[in-house]
Amino acid sequence: MKLQFLTPALHGVLDYVAAAALIALPFLLGFQGIELWLSVAGGAGLIAYSLLTDYAFGAVKLVSFDAHLLLDLAAGVAFIAAPFLLGFTALASIYYPVMAAGVIAVVTRTSRANQSGRKNAAA
Repeated sequence: MKLQFLTPALHGVLDYVAAAALIALPFLLGFQGIELWLSVAGGAGLIAYSLLTDYAFGAVKLVSFDAHLLLDLAAGVAFIAAPFLLGFTALASIYYPVMAAGVIAVVTRTSRANQSGRKNAAA
């Protein structure tokens, strides 16, 4: 069974869905202060580096897909650490690690075989 089953193109779709969730959910959950704005900033940052990534849903293609995956992992680690370092409420202390687990699951299940998400010209 192949563990890396997400294509870069599907990863791109998930990036924009995740960004929308990161921006909207903290408002819906009633977060305030840093609990709210860290998630919103994470969503905005995800949109920014997704638009700059060399894959099917990137607009400018300045960031390699490997670098994009590293940024995803860094965000996941930051989201795991944030509740402990910043003293979040109980709900936010659950929200951030759950979001991080989702990010890490997507990154570890994404195939890098055709990193740009486009078909090879030789294929």
